[in-house]
Amino acid sequence: MLPPLLGIWGQLGLDPPTFSCTILKKDDHSPKKLIFLIGFVLPCIAIILCYSCIYWRVRKSRRKLKAHETRTTLRTGCRTNREKEDGRLTKLMLIIFICFVLCFLPLMLVNVFDDNTAYPTLHVLASILAWLSSVINPFIYAASNRQYRSAYKELLKNVKSNTKSVQMNTTSANKDGASPERS
Repeated sequence: MLPPLLGIWGQLGLDPPTFSCTILKKDDHSPKKLIFLIGFVLPCIAIILCYSCIYWRVRKSRRKLKAHETRTTLRTGCRTNREKEDGRLTKLMLIIFICFVLCFLPLMLVNVFDDNTAYPTLHVLASILAWLSSVINPFIYAASNRQYRSAYKELLKNVKSNTKSVQMNTTSANKDGASPERS
């Protein structure tokens, strides 16, 4: 981002059709396509590498533990809780990666292929999807993990009870003619 910031290669500015601050062309040159490609491809590679390492480490650990299990457990063919958790972890990592791709791929595509902003609505929608990616992970965790769900329920229960307390205090203070801050 340094070349456009310094005005060496492109420049930062407002793109009126999309109402966004972005990298604009300067002297008919802009690093925007390169930055968006790198900004999408490198995180994808990093996520794939990290999640692959996690997967292989968990798999290796599971194999070691399986070697130490009793023969009766192996003979029954029952799927252990550990294997179920491994499956959930793999599914969770895959869902997070797919959501990352679904949120950022449209932004990368419109910025690389619609250079002249022929479709400003697509640019705005793609930007909204990219912003959505920053809030989507807690919902993924809540949907896939029992502990997260119970923690969220507890948090919402506390917020709800605190909100009721504040409303009751405000209502009773207003009836008495006093402001809520003084009661």
